Amino acid sequence: MSEFINNIEHRQELLKKIIKGLHKGEDIEAAKKAFKEHFNEISTQEISMMEQALIKEGMAIEEVQSLCNVHAALFEGSISDIHQKNDQTQIKGHPVQVFLEENENIEKLIKEEIEPYLDQTGKTAELMLRVAFDRLIEIHKHYARKEYLFFPHLEKKGIDAPPKVMWAKDDEARKMIKDVISNLSDIDHDMDQIKVDIQKTITEVREMIFKENNILIPLLIETLTFFDWITVDQATEEVGYFLNPPKYKWTDKSHLEEDSKPEEQNKIIEGEVAFDAGSLNPEVLNILLNTLPFDMTFVDDQGYVKYFTQGKERIFDRPLTIVGRHVSMCHPPASVHIVEDIIDSFKTGRKDHEDFWIRMKDMFVHIRYFAVRDKKGKYLGTLEVTQDIKPIVELEGEKRLVEK
Repeated sequence: MSEFINNIEHRQELLKKIIKGLHKGEDIEAAKKAFKEHFNEISTQEISMMEQALIKEGMAIEEVQSLCNVHAALFEGSISDIHQKNDQTQIKGHPVQVFLEENENIEKLIKEEIEPYLDQTGKTAELMLRVAFDRLIEIHKHYARKEYLFFPHLEKKGIDAPPKVMWAKDDEARKMIKDVISNLSDIDHDMDQIKVDIQKTITEVREMIFKENNILIPLLIETLTFFDWITVDQATEEVGYFLNPPKYKWTDKSHLEEDSKPEEQNKIIEGEVAFDAGSLNPEVLNILLNTLPFDMTFVDDQGYVKYFTQGKERIFDRPLTIVGRHVSMCHPPASVHIVEDIIDSFKTGRKDHEDFWIRMKDMFVHIRYFAVRDKKGKYLGTLEVTQDIKPIVELEGEKRLVEK
């Protein structure tokens, strides 16, 4: 059975059979032997298809996740499109190049700042390990870029299994790093056990580096368009980088002229209100704003009420008749001068916001005023936000989406 198998469906079935065998506890070396017998090489697309097929057949994501490191060991050295990563890997500042460079820096940190101190004893070695892990925890930003910027583009194209599995592995690595830091901070820590945990942690991190470099990146290059990468690049600053930002920014170059973007990139969906991020039809927008857990009122640059939300739990009564009314006529005479002073401070640029809080009946009401300005700083109006924060200030302890 040494002949190369070209039939994709046949290859997928054989591949799944090998992985399912590993899932049942078969020996990894036997699996590698079977893999070499049937496959000369494998593409990242086939790995993605295989993982998605296993999940669709009922294998839990957590189980695919637990096999993820085994997959990496099985495929290492045989992934056919490792060397077909086009020039994106060499373009200075391109998200792909930055991501790969960060992996080099993560590996460098492990080699130079962690491993040398694992064979040493004493407080200095412990301190250096703590400093290194305080730096390594910045890997969160590296993973977050992948999870929030890369994965959505794959998911839109129907590739959702690899992102789910990889995200779960990211969270494992994050927890392991945090646990090491916590244990190093414990006065009565067991250094021998901590070093065992550190070895497990850096192994997990390195295995993710392999998966990113040899599975994820080729899959992204194969799947994402030029304009997908522009979207990724534009959002990258908000998420951040591992330790240091890159020296070069890809979209600083002249090849991103506004008129070079495809028509669909700037196309507004008919009947929807376009925002900086996404668009909504007016009905959904109205309901969404009325669902917010606070009241909002907008006064334009001339001082007239233009809009207010109508949520279920109103703090102050606002009849529809106040729309179009001047704000000076919407407040009692004793407080109208305060409101006018606030608006004047916004118009002149002296302030950008002003806060008040009062106790009213069984509520603790937080009233906030914000200057609304365009991107050039021109004053457009004032936003008033009113909220009963009593339930918030009374919160204690924690309630997490995911238990520790």
